[in-house]
Amino acid sequence: MQEKILQMLRETGGYLSGEQISRQLGVSRSAVWKSINALRQQGYHIDSSTNKGYKLENVPDILTAPEIQHGLSTHTMGKQVIFLKEVDSTNEEAKRQGIQGAPEGTVCLAEHQTGGKGRLGRRWVSLPGEGIWMSILLHPGITPYEVSQITLLAGLAVCRAIRSVTGCDALIKWPNDIVIHGKKLVGILTELAAEADRINYAITGIGINVNQQQFPQEIAYKATSLFLETQHKWSRAPLVQKVLENFEDAYDSFLTEASFDFITPYKELCISLGREVSVQRGEQIIQGKAVDISRSGELVIETPQGHLYAINSGEVTVQGIYGE
Repeated sequence: MQEKILQMLRETGGYLSGEQISRQLGVSRSAVWKSINALRQQGYHIDSSTNKGYKLENVPDILTAPEIQHGLSTHTMGKQVIFLKEVDSTNEEAKRQGIQGAPEGTVCLAEHQTGGKGRLGRRWVSLPGEGIWMSILLHPGITPYEVSQITLLAGLAVCRAIRSVTGCDALIKWPNDIVIHGKKLVGILTELAAEADRINYAITGIGINVNQQQFPQEIAYKATSLFLETQHKWSRAPLVQKVLENFEDAYDSFLTEASFDFITPYKELCISLGREVSVQRGEQIIQGKAVDISRSGELVIETPQGHLYAINSGEVTVQGIYGE
């Protein structure tokens, strides 16, 4: 009922009497009052007037389903939103949802992750109210070999969303980081459950540093947030919406048209290209200049000897990024 009342207050734009709400929903005015108070406890600023009723004055910076879905223009992504105040990690929650048969585009969000992780199992710091910690459940119907494309799609979608919403000069560090001024702003991790040549489901986890005002000393030199870059506190829900809208557009084109058109704009925003890089793959280290990204999303490196290597995995160090 709270979501219905919230929607009614939004649509009205002004005052709406408790009697009107109770009559339209078929509930008592006491039930309306209790729901209004519950919304206030969540942070919604709702004014009340004896003669006028209730008016929504302001909304909190929260990532609940009503806030994500209000004004969201997608067909699939975010049509089911699961919001948790605390979770081990949103990727783990999305896995649980995938096992239970949740539909494609289900989005899991949390205010706090107790076990958030990035690539290579690294811990991802995700404190309450400071960032966007979200995972998208996908049923792409592609082979495990092709799933790396989803990470690139997500990187492009997030980078474009940040540039559009905030005006920040965000760029992509191949394959799955978004950086500003050489510091990490976003991490993306795609995981999957697969059998041989068939994917049961894939999960793209996205962590965006939004309103952090500082970082632990050991990572402060290589991490940043939208607040630190702009000195402005950002509302997170509009950014989530833009990410989902951008991602759905690229994802649908990739699946329905087998389109790799996203590679061109990805390369335009990729800060890795043209720089000296070093890639560690087990015991092997490849050094050279990043000269291209292949149609299948591999980073192409040219060594000083003129040899070309197409890299699809490994620990990549880029000159001038993260203090390297």
